[in-house]
Amino acid sequence: MATEDKGPNKEAIRKKLLEHQSEAKIVRRIVLIVSIIIILLIVVIGGGGYLYIQSALKPVDPKSKISKKVDIPIGSSVTGIAERLESNGIIKNAKVFKYYVKLKNEGGFMAGNYELSPSMDIPEIVGRLKTGKVLQQAAFKITIPEGKQLKEIAHIMAKEVHKQDQDVFNQLNDKNFVKGLMAKYPTLLTNEILNYNIKYPLEGYLYPATYSFYKKNPSVDEMVTAMLDKTKTVLSQYTTESEKKKLSVHQLLTMASLIEEEATEKADRKKISSVFYNRLKKGMPLQTDPTVLYAQGKHKKKVYYADLEVSSPYNTYKNTGLPPGPISNAGKISIEAALRPEKTDYYYFLATADGSVIFTKTLAEHNQEKAKHISNKK
Repeated sequence: MATEDKGPNKEAIRKKLLEHQSEAKIVRRIVLIVSIIIILLIVVIGGGGYLYIQSALKPVDPKSKISKKVDIPIGSSVTGIAERLESNGIIKNAKVFKYYVKLKNEGGFMAGNYELSPSMDIPEIVGRLKTGKVLQQAAFKITIPEGKQLKEIAHIMAKEVHKQDQDVFNQLNDKNFVKGLMAKYPTLLTNEILNYNIKYPLEGYLYPATYSFYKKNPSVDEMVTAMLDKTKTVLSQYTTESEKKKLSVHQLLTMASLIEEEATEKADRKKISSVFYNRLKKGMPLQTDPTVLYAQGKHKKKVYYADLEVSSPYNTYKNTGLPPGPISNAGKISIEAALRPEKTDYYYFLATADGSVIFTKTLAEHNQEKAKHISNKK
């Protein structure tokens, strides 16, 4: 049987194909136009951004003959320096300065009182800050060693500014003084330092370093501010790590201080840290001698069994967990050890007479090593 030719249907199909082709052309044209617009925007914005950055790198006023005194405190971060320079009208944009420093991998900026001008460009300013060409030389410097306690730091401060040790120490523990500092450093000095079990609120917070001062008799407030600035700058490097370990600043400094006090020159601080964390995880008391001495307020070469009976929240033989707060100031190595303990199954360690530290897994092993290396038992 012959098939009937359906001419009208073929015509309809042909028309539809033509319509689709026309629509496709329109879509392609729209896509092309949009793409051109996007490319133009990128070029304009990118070009504008480039010109803006180039402008920000140049002097605020190339013809300026003004010199301004700009103080860069000890422990200032790049962000802090950039904001200070911008607020003094020395640079155009703090963010551009910060990104320039990061891009060029600049650093090692020196604290001091600088004489800078709006006529200086950013590379020149960076060079001045790196070489430490300051307006005046430091009047004096003080060095706070690692592992020092607040009383010892008060003595160092008092000696340099010709004050009484007790007067400086009293001010460091004055409630109003401490609360004023807390207002200045809300993320560093939290309410944890006001816990009723804390002996001294600022214990462990005054970073061990060498500090330069540019007048002969700075106030206690000025000296402490320099130290807290340094502590804040150092700890800012470890914010992400401490958050991952769920450690507050106070807990981090407390753990770091225990490591600092227990470590010898030959000690592996990360292994000591692992022992403390292993004990905490198992609910065991930390049993670290320096906390007993801190509770007693004494410095002794040897701890006896009678000392371990002292009634104090700092006594880690009688209490589990961390003590209420730091027992000294910790350096960078101990802070890093507190954040990066080695993975071990050690629960005990023993410092020998030559400064070595022996790590053991069980109490029996610990007692064997103790018998070998310590003749005069506690």
